[in-house]
Amino acid sequence: MRILLIGPPGGGKGTQAKNLMSKFNIPQISTGDMLRKHVKEMTSLGIKAKKFMDNGELVTDSIILNMMKERLIQKDCNNGYILDGFPRTIPQAEGLDKLLNSLNSPLDKALVIDVNDQSIIDRMGGRRVHPSSGRIYHIKYNPPKEKDKDDITGEPLIIREDDIKETVKKRLKIYHQLTSPLISYYSTKNILVTVDGTLSINDVYKSILKKIND
Repeated sequence: MRILLIGPPGGGKGTQAKNLMSKFNIPQISTGDMLRKHVKEMTSLGIKAKKFMDNGELVTDSIILNMMKERLIQKDCNNGYILDGFPRTIPQAEGLDKLLNSLNSPLDKALVIDVNDQSIIDRMGGRRVHPSSGRIYHIKYNPPKEKDKDDITGEPLIIREDDIKETVKKRLKIYHQLTSPLISYYSTKNILVTVDGTLSINDVYKSILKKIND
């Protein structure tokens, strides 16, 4: 099963990717993780990528696609893969299609986890974190016993920068700008499926399995 995951920040992609990895015994391929690994290991592609990153520039599509090629020919991708975070633009999607076709490993499904903006703002804006342990609470779904205090240490909880309402709104705006064209692109290829991401985690997962097996 070869799946591309598309969804807003805080939309539950990470949770569902883990479920799919277990179900189909396939790896999740995150471009961020891939980049960090190459840079850390100082591979030839990592050295090239680092030059762009050090200058505050975006790493070129060709470097990312070459990293992707190296990753996809590894044994654990024989049963398929889950792509997360790439492609983000139409040129990247076209480059990826060429690469996957050359490897005889085209996408089976482009899966959109659809969650409306207000739900995302509520989800992320309600998160509270205990900085030293990383424990995560939610004022609505998983509240601490005492307001804004960690259950175990009693220390204050914080709102992460990424979860501040205005930051979330900016991230959603960028997501919509980048993703709308991608949704149209994969729709024309007849591999796009959409699930309602506002349902419970288990119901979203059931819905995904039904859609990708249809």
